[in-house]
Amino acid sequence: MEEYSFKVQIEDIDQRLDVFLSNKLDNISRNYIQELISLENVLVNNTSKKSNYKLKLDDEITITIPDPVNLDIKPIDLPIDIVYEDDDIIIVNKAKGMVVHPSIGHIDDTLVNALMYHCRDNLSSINGVLRPGIVHRIDADTSGLLVICKNDNAHTFLSEQFKEHTIKREYHLLVHGIINEGGRIETLIGRDKNNRLKYNVVASGGKVAITNYFPVERLKNDTYVKCVLETGRTHQIRVHMKYLKHPIIGDKLYGIKKESKLDFEGQALHAKTLGFIHPTTKEYIEFDSDLPEYFVNYLNKERLD
Repeated sequence: MEEYSFKVQIEDIDQRLDVFLSNKLDNISRNYIQELISLENVLVNNTSKKSNYKLKLDDEITITIPDPVNLDIKPIDLPIDIVYEDDDIIIVNKAKGMVVHPSIGHIDDTLVNALMYHCRDNLSSINGVLRPGIVHRIDADTSGLLVICKNDNAHTFLSEQFKEHTIKREYHLLVHGIINEGGRIETLIGRDKNNRLKYNVVASGGKVAITNYFPVERLKNDTYVKCVLETGRTHQIRVHMKYLKHPIIGDKLYGIKKESKLDFEGQALHAKTLGFIHPTTKEYIEFDSDLPEYFVNYLNKERLD
């Protein structure tokens, strides 16, 4: 991984961000720079911007270029829980611990590998070689429902619903401490200045994030919570629960780093319900999944007597 930093001078004012970087980095194409910008690998004053952002004097720009990844993604017969499938979409109930798409360290054990084996060539291509069919994702240690697109028309149709925040997404989670009443959190979320893997609630420069939360059941020392998203920012629920001072159980990045009583890895977060307008029938469809075993076991152990 390589990282470059630049400071905007007088002669660079009003230049497009992507043009500026393509001039500074002769060995990198403008198209690839635009892709890095869309992936938030380019920050201006620690905030993500669009490719057409016009530079201002003394703007500080950082660009992180990831290490090359083997693009020969292999179809592999991995077990996946397919909830529904037709000519346009597949609904998968992703297992906890499974990475969605290939990356460094995860080339042949991802959901994409399994989907390529199951679907052969019938996956949308809009998100490129590494992410065929993937219109949205959830973290590796988050379990639950994902919609996969089998053609580009479906992908475009679903992407618009995600963009307009009209997709129904309901998550169930376990958090530290007792939450007696629900509420609505509306903040800005931006990338952490010191750790690019993390996001924080910020006063300015971030993206609007809205989470509605409802306590489902009070446990001995914790709470079983339902969250309904109005937006879909990276790590949104995890960041918002930390902001409420009720981090998700098992979340080492945003919560308690060592929890000796857990018999599972990663955050106790499950994407339980997913609803949207079907790309062909144009009818609303909704899917629900059972709580996974690790989640139920914790509930049974920590319930009030």
